[in-house]
Amino acid sequence: MASELVDRIYEAAFVPEKWLALLETLAAGAGSASAGILVFDGERPIGALATDLTRDMFEEFATTDLWRKSERIRHFHANPISGFVHADNYFPKVMQAADVATRRMLSLGVGWQAGTIIPLPTGELIVFTFERYLEDGPHSNETMARWEPLRPHLARSGLIAARLRLERAQGTAATLQAMGLPAAVLNHGGRTLAVNSLLEAMPDLFVPLAHGGLALADAAAQPLFADALKLSMTDAPAVMSLPVVASERHPACIVHVLPLRRAALDIFSQAELLITATMPSASTMVPAPQILHELFDLTPAESRLAAALAAGHSLREATISHGNQFSTARSQLEAIFRKTGTHKQSQLVALLQSAASLKRDH
Repeated sequence: MASELVDRIYEAAFVPEKWLALLETLAAGAGSASAGILVFDGERPIGALATDLTRDMFEEFATTDLWRKSERIRHFHANPISGFVHADNYFPKVMQAADVATRRMLSLGVGWQAGTIIPLPTGELIVFTFERYLEDGPHSNETMARWEPLRPHLARSGLIAARLRLERAQGTAATLQAMGLPAAVLNHGGRTLAVNSLLEAMPDLFVPLAHGGLALADAAAQPLFADALKLSMTDAPAVMSLPVVASERHPACIVHVLPLRRAALDIFSQAELLITATMPSASTMVPAPQILHELFDLTPAESRLAAALAAGHSLREATISHGNQFSTARSQLEAIFRKTGTHKQSQLVALLQSAASLKRDH
């Protein structure tokens, strides 16, 4: 079931009408009355989708000045979070009481909301929300825990959905251009089928290989990129985001490898992978060391362990310095490997050190 949900998440990136059925599935599994997506450019909503109960409210919020009366996004800018949270635990009670959207939901009998806000490297925000009727009580901690592994996939899929403004992709060439990001599509064997002009203009980042292959010029990121392409030819395709440090010839960026799934395969004929790159925006709220955290959804404990390893400490030294059990640290390391797509500590350290070198372009 989990793999099916992940496939549906990547399908929805390019076929946004699929979001609703996916949200309904997630909502039903959590006893939620409704669910929705909002895409923000800064503080202004630029797209919204929601299930039946809250659809009209979400559309009104995104298409009128109603959003100006909400303090929620400004609160997030000042108090960034990672992961899924209960709205009542995150937003101040005074803000909730004055929030027009909260009052509107109460009029529909909805009294509990949980969700996540994901800042994208390009500067947009994508928000996923789930609502429960007042008499049903808040979402359980078990439900929130089930959602957490989906968050990195929602972030990558949300990146594409945000760039397309929740519009349906319209064929390979049109979609690659409309994304406004350097992008290419590859077939199952890793051969490049199409690229857009933005990627063609970055020969110092993306290097063409014999027989239509594609590689990264960055020596630290290329082995992981090659691993992702190899894994794409197995039954467990990789989904990865790789930080690439700035050079004299190209800015710092993050290269994403996304699978094309289900209906998206019809849009990109014969293609099975999308490769794209994002340049951290000056408006991105998260500091550079947190970019990897947002992409891979490391927990605070995992982030501390990863930082210690990147600083050159051994796993045992990092364990002692944080007062943890060694078995706990090993479990955390396995989770970090799984989330970052790495398999060895040396690969992980190289990835984290590259991520730490990403700088905002002020």
